Amino acid sequence: MRHLSRQLGCLLAGGVLGVCLAATGQARPPHHTDDGFRNLEPTPQGGPTVTLPFFARRIWTNLWGREGTLASVPNDGSVLRAWTGNPHATATWIGHSTVLVQMDRVTFLTDPIWSQRASPLSFAGPARYAPPAVALGSLPPIDFVVVSHSHYDHLDLDTLRLLSNGRTRFFVPLRQGALLRAHGIEPVEELDWWESREIGGVTVHCVPAKHWSQRGLFDRNRALWSGWAVVGPTRRFYFAGDTGYFGAVTEIGSRLGPFGLAAVPIGAYDPPAMMQSVHLNPEEALQVGLDVRGERLLGVHYGTFDLTDEPFAEPPRRFRQAGDARALPNERLWLPPLGETRVW
Repeated sequence: MRHLSRQLGCLLAGGVLGVCLAATGQARPPHHTDDGFRNLEPTPQGGPTVTLPFFARRIWTNLWGREGTLASVPNDGSVLRAWTGNPHATATWIGHSTVLVQMDRVTFLTDPIWSQRASPLSFAGPARYAPPAVALGSLPPIDFVVVSHSHYDHLDLDTLRLLSNGRTRFFVPLRQGALLRAHGIEPVEELDWWESREIGGVTVHCVPAKHWSQRGLFDRNRALWSGWAVVGPTRRFYFAGDTGYFGAVTEIGSRLGPFGLAAVPIGAYDPPAMMQSVHLNPEEALQVGLDVRGERLLGVHYGTFDLTDEPFAEPPRRFRQAGDARALPNERLWLPPLGETRVW
């Protein structure tokens, strides 16, 4: 009883990360801090001479726009809704980091965003250039959702509220759950790196990433960020979330791979002085896909929202060139049009 009381006290004192660990005699994980979390490798993001001109350019392009569109194919969701756990696994890129995956009798979404802006404001912030490839109301039943971190282009409360129906489960990194619950989005479960949950015959693993979190002025790195791996009896899927390259990515492959499909972010890398430590460029994204032992590598996180300086057409071109330089066949590097459902 005394042990149970101590555990409950730890849960109630969730604002102080070290309390539970100290009470149970466990060492605090190295990515935990007194008031949040940290990366285990340096993440310099440039000084004001880099950041201030960058934000000025973002304001300009979001006011006036710029050229660039993604190819897309019609998808009314009928094939997705007809999938009933057959032996084939499918993946459909909805846009940005949103992928609909069907494998081993479960259907799930990664970082779903159907909103027109990746912003807390309805009238300002990065606008959507490419509409969602499948209408939200045309989706099949969703067993679960994984969210990689708190940035507005990845954790979209409006979309999550529409997906919340009491049946769909939401998996988030530590300290993200309270935000969802406050907006009526349940059931939600928080995981630390290397923790896992079982659902519908597959295991959902929270895995490390090199990034950061923030939604307001004073909450930087208070919540954790992560990637995700979904491991089933016949298929394995990896979703990198947002991340810079980091040495421990090979551990994900050795522990949980090989993966039949790995979704890696190939955009949002320019200017490098600000972005490279926390985002992948196309060549690094390819390396991450290979390091986790991905058989097929799906390029995501580009061409949907105007977030950084690189031209819209550059990430997929460089990703393909990086694959050619490694003599990787086209069938291993996936750069599908929006809305195309592929079997893997």
